[in-house]
Amino acid sequence: MSFKELGLIDPLLRAVKEQGYTTPTPIQKQAIPLILEGKDVLAGAQTGTGKTAGFTLPLLQILGDKAPQKGKRRVRVLVLTPTRELAAQVAESIKTYGKYLPFTSTVIFGGVGINPQISTLRKGVDIVIATPGRLLDLENQRAIDLSHVECFVLDEADRMLDMGFVHDIKKVLALLPKKRQNLLFSATFSDDIKKLADKLLNSPTLIEVARRNTASEQVEQIIYPVDKAKKRELMVHLIKTNNWKQVLIFTRTKHGANRLSEQLNKNKINAAAIHGNKSQGARTKALADFKAGAVRVLVATDIAARGIDIDQLPHVVNFELPNVPEDYVHRIGRTGRAGREGEAASLVCVDEHELLRNIEKLIKKKIPKIIVEGFRPDPTIEAEPIQNGRGRARPKSSAPKQTNDGSKSRRQNSRRRR
Repeated sequence: MSFKELGLIDPLLRAVKEQGYTTPTPIQKQAIPLILEGKDVLAGAQTGTGKTAGFTLPLLQILGDKAPQKGKRRVRVLVLTPTRELAAQVAESIKTYGKYLPFTSTVIFGGVGINPQISTLRKGVDIVIATPGRLLDLENQRAIDLSHVECFVLDEADRMLDMGFVHDIKKVLALLPKKRQNLLFSATFSDDIKKLADKLLNSPTLIEVARRNTASEQVEQIIYPVDKAKKRELMVHLIKTNNWKQVLIFTRTKHGANRLSEQLNKNKINAAAIHGNKSQGARTKALADFKAGAVRVLVATDIAARGIDIDQLPHVVNFELPNVPEDYVHRIGRTGRAGREGEAASLVCVDEHELLRNIEKLIKKKIPKIIVEGFRPDPTIEAEPIQNGRGRARPKSSAPKQTNDGSKSRRQNSRRRR
């Protein structure tokens, strides 16, 4: 099947061809005709399946099929995303595919000045891509009118809920006209997602292009058992000995991302970190340098990495396993995209064995393990619970002595660890 057979108009086909795409992905084959028919869609698609083009292409065509607006342009399409990076990615997709169509679009998110966004909105736009917080700020200032929205897209709905945006989503829905087309995209389907879909969608068509909560079969998954104290050293070893040129590494914390990035740079591996404490300008530059090859390694937290869209990313590394098994699926979905092969490696210490078991239970497969010579785990180290995003392990022979209430011993042990 070609894009033309999906019913797309010539200006869109021309833009798609210029991007080098000839055959639609499975999500595009299913979603585009349904959206063009005006139906509500509930789509389950992993990252890298082409879902962004799967909704931007038909929405641009729907706008083109209707009479042009007279006077000031009103917002007719609203795309809500959980993060700045994903919002920027969707906005870029709309500009790319809509370059031969007479529509205006803008992206609005926090972390940057609000006045330029207000100025753009007052001139009038057809399409708005936004994160929830800044969108509501602008609405409170009466800088945006959502009462004429014809289509509402909720992208990466599962991450929206994970980040606590459910109340903001409800506030946005209350601002929209009742009669509209709705599209909900989610990499995973939890009970909360189903409840949200029931409230948002009207007799939706369900699309699933991969088995529920499964990792891409295009991704080769590997576990490297290692002691926590040697993880950074092993990371340097793997990048250098395997000559990895482009690597996305996930850490559990912002502090961990900074420390690993600093360690890699000290070892002459050009690296940059992105996380919530970085300015939007710094995050945008780091991502652009990574895509261009100026930065070899990008170290990111889960939230900051949301929306990273690189077609041929060969390597993803879990420096630390995520606390939520579904996040593992999200992470490794950054490689093996659009039919290409990729590799996902995970550095696993004794603290993370339970997290690994939960991941393997979710994806219904055992992940093969490779022990690197010189980094074999110490069998005398026992696990301790992962607390506040950090795990700790200690040799069995050095367990702290308890006082009557345990408080002094815990404080002393904490100082030794630091």
